[in-house]
Amino acid sequence: MTDLVLHNYFRSSTSVRVRVALNLKQLDYHYASYALLKKEHKTEEYLAINPQGLVPTLQISPDKILGQSLAIIEYLDETCPEPPLLPSDAWGRARVRSLALMIACEIHPLNNLSVLNRLKEQFNADAAAVNAWFSNWLHKTFEALESRLVSEEATGEFCHGDTPTVADICLYAQVLNNQRFDVDMSSYPKISTIYAHCEVHEAFARAHPSQQPDAV
Repeated sequence: MTDLVLHNYFRSSTSVRVRVALNLKQLDYHYASYALLKKEHKTEEYLAINPQGLVPTLQISPDKILGQSLAIIEYLDETCPEPPLLPSDAWGRARVRSLALMIACEIHPLNNLSVLNRLKEQFNADAAAVNAWFSNWLHKTFEALESRLVSEEATGEFCHGDTPTVADICLYAQVLNNQRFDVDMSSYPKISTIYAHCEVHEAFARAHPSQQPDAV
């Protein structure tokens, strides 16, 4: 996989997820950036690549183009199995997916850029109202996530054991997003500890928004 093209945006949390996965797999890729605030992801050229007009998109070959970050990550895990991003046992895989989906399905869809912009445009929400909306949905899930990570024996230095999985990828990207909205993380010591382990891991650090060529 030497001709991979990642269509993404430096600050997009879903783009962060895929960058981490590519780094963990030590896969080289061409970085194609789209400024979401300038609606570069809504041009005819990009819609021909991804009709949803969303990032990220991984272009594997001219005729193999894949959207949706978790689908991309699982594809990478199946085609480049080392290091694995899902456990080898069925229960472990189900647990990791469950943790990842808490973030990917319960937080991100309600807090992504298009939803936040809609709040401003349709309901005249100011910055404080947008932050309150973001925090409401974040805390509802993070409270449950913290409880699970503290109480479940499979939790280690990372969400599942002592090596990163797709659950840690989602957690890391979400905590980065939280920082932009001044979310108080004091109620989530376990999540914060796992984030700290991710933060010093090279694959995660290289995926950080500040390290990307389109960072502004």
